[in-house]
Amino acid sequence: MPGQIGDTAPDFTLPSPNDGDISLNTYRGTHTVVLSFHVLDFTSG
Repeated sequence: MPGQIGDTAPDFTLPSPNDGDISLNTYRGTHTVVLSFHVLDFTSG
């Protein structure tokens, strides 16, 4: 089921080239986090 606008994002961890792994929970409640998905970046479509 896709998320809806305003839903709380589930926790996830992603690699960072500077700081090792970064988890969403590190910033939850202390910073504003914006998730941006660029589906067609780096494709020919």
